[in-house]
Amino acid sequence: MNLILFGPPMTGKGTQAEFISEYLHINHLSTGNMFRGLAEENDKEGLMAKGYWGKGDLVPDSLTIKLLKKEINKEKYKKGFVLDGFPRTLNQAKELKKIARIDKVINIVSGDDTIIKRTVLRRLCSNCQKIYGTNLQPKKQGICDKCGGKLIQRQDDTEEIIKNRLKIYREQTEPVINFYKKEGLLSNINGEQLPEKVFKDIKKAINDGKNN
Repeated sequence: MNLILFGPPMTGKGTQAEFISEYLHINHLSTGNMFRGLAEENDKEGLMAKGYWGKGDLVPDSLTIKLLKKEINKEKYKKGFVLDGFPRTLNQAKELKKIARIDKVINIVSGDDTIIKRTVLRRLCSNCQKIYGTNLQPKKQGICDKCGGKLIQRQDDTEEIIKNRLKIYREQTEPVINFYKKEGLLSNINGEQLPEKVFKDIKKAINDGKNN
């Protein structure tokens, strides 16, 4: 199965992608992680992308699509994928349709106040990338439960940047919802719930398509 996880920043897409990946035995493809990984490797195009997302701006379509095409053709995605962070514009959605079949689009919906609070409280393990926040606190402050790595705040996890990202989302990304609604692929999920309940609703949407 090829799925897209949709919704504003900080609606728990990364957490739900992990659940879905394990449930359906498919790989998680996060464009955000893809960009960060390339930037850390000092890849020229990855550093170009960092110049945009580091300020909360959208990475240009031409660059994003080029990198995604390269990534999505890897062997590990042949059995399916859960795509997180793409598409963010109508052009991206149309280009994606040319290169991959999409079976379902899950749209996780949360209010702006909740999103801002989650952003400023989020911490990331510098070693294994496990995420902590409002719904998951580490047993020892500042230390990852999973690997013992140091927890850090990402440079783009600030109130100023998340407000800018939400503004861009409303202006440019939300119309993509209508695109997938017309395609008959969209299911809306309440993201204000606990992660386990969100996932329960996602499973229902995947299995019977009645959660539109």
